[in-house]
Amino acid sequence: RISIVFIISLLLVVMAAPPLMAQETIPRCTTVEPASGKTGTDIVVTGENIGKEVVAKLYLTDGKNDIELVIGEHTATTIKTKIPASAKVGERYKLMILTKGKEPKLIEQPVRFEVE
Repeated sequence: RISIVFIISLLLVVMAAPPLMAQETIPRCTTVEPASGKTGTDIVVTGENIGKEVVAKLYLTDGKNDIELVIGEHTATTIKTKIPASAKVGERYKLMILTKGKEPKLIEQPVRFEVE
């Protein structure tokens, strides 16, 4: 027979373990092509976990000011967008993602775009 203490102990262990389904999918941009260009330039951002179900918005950031990009074609591994007229010439921007979900997060990415 299984004792009540064993069942309660087992339930406590199962409840205390972090659920596997609750792990977050962290988006990561790996490249931006081209790496530089004028305002109006079409760019393609490539990465992992950057699909529509994960990424709410995409920005250019200089660390102080953020410029929202209009997302065009969007798949699990690519985002197509255009450099807006509000981007400053000579600035080398990082990409930044706003995630979806109950607790959205802004995540700076390790890729940059320089405005010519």
